[in-house]
Amino acid sequence: MNMRRGIPAEWRRAWSELLLRARQTVADGLVVGTSGNLSVRVGDAILVTPSGVPYDRLRPRDLLVVDRRGRPRAGTLAPTSELPLHLAIYESTDAAAVVHTHALHATAVSTLVDELPPIHYMTAALGGPVRVAPYATYGTEELATHMREALRDRTACLLRNHGTIAHGRTLRQAYEHTAQLEWMSHLWLTATSSRTHTPTLLSGADLEAVSAKLVAYGQS
Repeated sequence: MNMRRGIPAEWRRAWSELLLRARQTVADGLVVGTSGNLSVRVGDAILVTPSGVPYDRLRPRDLLVVDRRGRPRAGTLAPTSELPLHLAIYESTDAAAVVHTHALHATAVSTLVDELPPIHYMTAALGGPVRVAPYATYGTEELATHMREALRDRTACLLRNHGTIAHGRTLRQAYEHTAQLEWMSHLWLTATSSRTHTPTLLSGADLEAVSAKLVAYGQS
């Protein structure tokens, strides 16, 4: 397909940002090799990273687009095997972007608990304590079903013995949720490594107070 003709400008812009964020996951240590995947929704079109291609090899001509049912709209590469996860999120939320990684500390936490305890107030930014979705084979509808339940009222969850998935109103926000989850997982593992002390946790009221403040956080 000629990438200079017939491809909407908004798709080209979204694909460019997707490639930048994909490479950032590698640079920030959230992804190793071809693990993990990202997508962004533009109207009814979903731009998604392909299966088994290192991010540093992807170029503008590799743009890959599917519809909300996963049917191809542009591109020749096969989409990520985790496409069911992305489609499930777009079907059940108003998300505009999804990031999935195999981040080290978050994946380690997924093997230890059913929920990442509220070790830090930024738990509120993800909607509350982060749940762990039961294990299922990657790329399956079973995993997508488990993930959908774990994401109820949340913007991120852990996938048992697998990794993380997060969504947001923008690709930047989805990435920030991913990075925040990895940081909190590292914090929890560090705190619980003490043999003489038990980490304090925040209450539901603490998180509600933070949620209220986050609404007005930052610059207008």
